[in-house]
Amino acid sequence: MTMQIETVPGVRLDLWLWAARFYRTRALAKHAIDTGKVDVGGQRAKPSRSVRVGDALVVVRGEERFEVEVVALSSVRGSASIAQVLYRESDASKLAREQARASRVAERAGFSPPESKPDKRARRLIRALGDIDAL
Repeated sequence: MTMQIETVPGVRLDLWLWAARFYRTRALAKHAIDTGKVDVGGQRAKPSRSVRVGDALVVVRGEERFEVEVVALSSVRGSASIAQVLYRESDASKLAREQARASRVAERAGFSPPESKPDKRARRLIRALGDIDAL
């Protein structure tokens, strides 16, 4: 029994980002593209732009920046292991994301949340500090 594989010339950018699991919904992928968080070949793109194998994408998601190359096309969202086969992330991108994550962790290392809510005196002091900005 042979299986026919269709070679698709391209898939919509928002659909591919959703299938590759960069965004949870197509609407979020479309919004990210519209707000300029996704570049294709160094240029802003529209959600309906056709993505082809070999295209270079820069995807900014939250505080993370992914530089990926499209390896395969899919218009169907599958499991995470299948989604990772659709693209190849550059080593420089992986290293930059790890360094950024480590610096964020280091920044939070010195912070300790208060053990309890501020009492009446502390709330008055906090309000007094807020009044300084109003001047």
